[in-house]
Amino acid sequence: MKYTQLGRTGLKVSRLVLGTMNFGPQTDETDSHAIMDAALGAGINFFDTANVYGWGENKGRTEEIIGSWFAKGGGRRDKVVLATKVYGNMAADGEAWPNHDKLSALNIRRAVDASLKRLGTDHIDLYQVHRPGHDTDVSETLGALTDLVRQGKVRYIGSSSYSGSQIVEAQWISRERHLERFVTEQPPYSILVRGIEEDVLPTVRRHGMGTLTYSPLSGGWLSGRYRKNAGEGPASAARPQARFDMSTPANQRKLDAVEQLAVLAEKAGLSLIELAVAFVINHPGVTSAIIGPRTMEQLEAFLPAADITLSSDVLDAIDEIVAPGVTVNPVDNSYGDFELRTDQRRR
Repeated sequence: MKYTQLGRTGLKVSRLVLGTMNFGPQTDETDSHAIMDAALGAGINFFDTANVYGWGENKGRTEEIIGSWFAKGGGRRDKVVLATKVYGNMAADGEAWPNHDKLSALNIRRAVDASLKRLGTDHIDLYQVHRPGHDTDVSETLGALTDLVRQGKVRYIGSSSYSGSQIVEAQWISRERHLERFVTEQPPYSILVRGIEEDVLPTVRRHGMGTLTYSPLSGGWLSGRYRKNAGEGPASAARPQARFDMSTPANQRKLDAVEQLAVLAEKAGLSLIELAVAFVINHPGVTSAIIGPRTMEQLEAFLPAADITLSSDVLDAIDEIVAPGVTVNPVDNSYGDFELRTDQRRR
């Protein structure tokens, strides 16, 4: 496993991050522990989670599974750079309590203590805001996060799914008001979702931040699961219509791209998964790619990509299939969309 510096921090992190979103809802505790053991054994020292993972009635369950794994001992906690997130509503299902979500100082203080308890640890290495807080002044959010760092509950703070302008605003406020600064950004990035190349990646690099990209397989599109004439069923709650309806022109373009990428991967002697993940971590602006295995087999399919360097010819061929800065289906972007919502447009 290769390691790199996490932005301007002193942390050394693996090029692959173990994403844990499947732990609980799809992968039971025993199998989740086995995957974490295998990931650590393979050299992955960076685990990413969120307080809402587990979803529905089981929100928080993923953090509990990680906490029970830490409790097994063997120096597990000291070997792992632990990242979690705050934003989603943690009130019980069916309850609509205000102030139990998003990025107010009140919710952040409540949420971090709950995460620490579930994780069974006295500190979080990287505490990230899961989404921009459009209804909370960013100075309030940064002030609350700064307090957590000074209290020793959190070591570093980061953002997720921020647009370039939101990254700049947060960095400016941190310097202007002498607050802790976001040291990382977590955006979506894959061969099919290259929108961050245009603005987010250059902005993050200018500010010396680490970039932890998620969904390198673009929600499974680059796993080989979705192919032409594969007869996939209709979209569901887990597979939103706009992203997975195979009949739409945008998703037909994704299918065309996947077919071409599969041929390219075979010529390069790689699996489609290896090509997809290697593409992400080969970008000089990317620190690490978050992988989200549901099974041990999926983890094993991801691991070889950490040691693959793609040639210029292969990268050029990828650019011919999906041009730099292009997201094939724009709905796959999950950052900076607030300004384009219907109620924010001029009409």
